[in-house]
Amino acid sequence: SQYSFSKTAGDLILLLSRMARSEEDRDTLWDAWGSWSECSRTCGGGASYSLRRCLSSKTCEGQNIKYRTCSNVDCPPDAGDFRAQQCSAYADVHYQGQYHEWLPVYNDPENPCALKCKAKGSGAVVELAPKVLDGTRCYTESLDMCISGVCQIVGCDHELGSTAKEDNCGICSGDGSSCRLVRGHYKSQHVASSYHRSGRNLDKRIIILRSCQTVFPL
Repeated sequence: SQYSFSKTAGDLILLLSRMARSEEDRDTLWDAWGSWSECSRTCGGGASYSLRRCLSSKTCEGQNIKYRTCSNVDCPPDAGDFRAQQCSAYADVHYQGQYHEWLPVYNDPENPCALKCKAKGSGAVVELAPKVLDGTRCYTESLDMCISGVCQIVGCDHELGSTAKEDNCGICSGDGSSCRLVRGHYKSQHVASSYHRSGRNLDKRIIILRSCQTVFPL
């Protein structure tokens, strides 16, 4: 009947209204987000965080911390590797009764965000810290970075959680239409030195035909 339909619609509106108020109440249990922290790195891509405080005497839903990337500019060539710097910081720490020069261990499949280093000479691999500094790359060939000991996905747009990737032209989120692929062959000369029985060094020039492909911008 029209009455029952009207009652059902009214109940639905009341339910939606209560859900909206519940969402508002949940948000008002939190204080405003604080200012962003200083970036964990000055170059090469780091992380910054912001905190908020729960205003309720009970537990608030959601997170009290959020992160973003920062300092997404290339480091100068002489800056050194960030993970290697962290390993080197333990050079003045005794391990098994002696000092060591520590070299970084990369691309650990089990825990890429732990600081594992290898002692130069002995080759012993040791976990010197349970987590690397925020902004350390999880893997050498990836933009993904470690934040609070967890590997976080980073797209080519330098956004956390982004799946954006470069196309074949090197354009972030591109469709591959801004360049063209040229294939061909080129000749290179290789000089090989041989020793003749007469005692003279003889040079042999070897011409090598190589295949190549190059991407040119349109």
